[in-house]
Order: sequence, then structure tokens, then C-alpha cells
Amino acid sequence: MEITILDQILLLITGLTAVYLIFRLFQNFKSTGAKHNIHYMYAFAVLFVAGVLMIFGGFDVLSWGWIGIVATLLPFGIAMGLVCQFYPKYKKAYLAFLVIGLVSITLLKLGVIDTKVVYPVFHSVAGLTIFMIPILAVKSKAATKGFIWVTVGGTIIGIGGVALAFLGAGKPLLGIFTADVVFAILTSILLFMTLGFTYGFMKEMNK
Repeated sequence: MEITILDQILLLITGLTAVYLIFRLFQNFKSTGAKHNIHYMYAFAVLFVAGVLMIFGGFDVLSWGWIGIVATLLPFGIAMGLVCQFYPKYKKAYLAFLVIGLVSITLLKLGVIDTKVVYPVFHSVAGLTIFMIPILAVKSKAATKGFIWVTVGGTIIGIGGVALAFLGAGKPLLGIFTADVVFAILTSILLFMTLGFTYGFMKEMNK
């Protein structure tokens, strides 16, 4: 499916939003020294680069083998940042888990291993981390109420990721999320995801 002008505009807005968030995270890192910001920054840098590639290369870039490896840094980075920020005593174990996941995904893309459980296991754990930690942080008053929007952003991208995964397996999600449908809404999903993350992180940094 060819990328449209509207898709390119939405990707441009997404990229600019990601750059703004990276800038604010960097400011927060400089003023507080909070290292969890580093994980958030490289995650959104990946989003920015992916958006730029799609603007100029269309949706075909998603079929490039190395894109699947690099794109993994988006959910992994956000999940790692959340663990470092709110559950630092588990950060080493969680980092080890994600490194194993990234290596496994790389080996899968290179054809060294052939198993269908790599993506579901590691992406599901990262996705659940992004979904649950903001909820728990808000509930325990460790974060502002607005931080719940990080969960919203994670949920939105989770839906898109599942739909793409089903497409890759040749089975459209629920039988209706065909390639045409998924690519028609993909750029909107990326934009709303980015807006959700940005609003949530900004509310927490401005508290």
C-alpha cells in the first residue's frame, strides 16, 4: 500500500512531537540527573527515525529486516525507563531480560533461530510493563494522575503492534484488520500513541 500525503503529514507531526519530547526529557535529565530519561530518549529517537524513513520510503520500510530489530528499542526503551524510574531495584534483572530479548529477535531476523515465541514473549512483557506501571504509580501516588496517559499510549501502540503481527502471520486480526485497513490507520495510531506518551511524561515532569 502506497503512503499518502495525509500519512506523511501525520508522520511529520509525530516526528516533531517525538523531538519535542526528547528535548524536554533531556532538559529534565540535565536538571535532575535522572538516568531513566536516557531510556525514554533513545526510545523516542527510534520513533523519530522510523517516521522519517516511512515519510521518504513509504510503508515498504517496515519489511526491512533490521527495522524490526531497531523498532524493538521503542517498547523496550520505554519499559526499561519505567522500571528504572519506579522499581529501580529490579532494573538489572529487567535489563538482562530485555537484552536476551533483543539478541533473540536479532537472531530470529538473521535466520539463526526459527521460533514463533520470541516476539510474543518479549513484546508482551514490555507491553504489559508499559500498561501496568503507570497505573500502579498513579494508584500509589508515586506519579501524577496525568501519568496514566503513558498507559493510554502503550495501549494504542499495543493494538497496532498486534494487528501488524497478525498480518505478518497472514491472519488479519479479527478477520477485519487486513493490510489495507492496518496501513490506512497506522500513521494515526503512531500519532495518537506519541501524543499520549508526550502528555503523560510532560505531566509527570511538570509536577
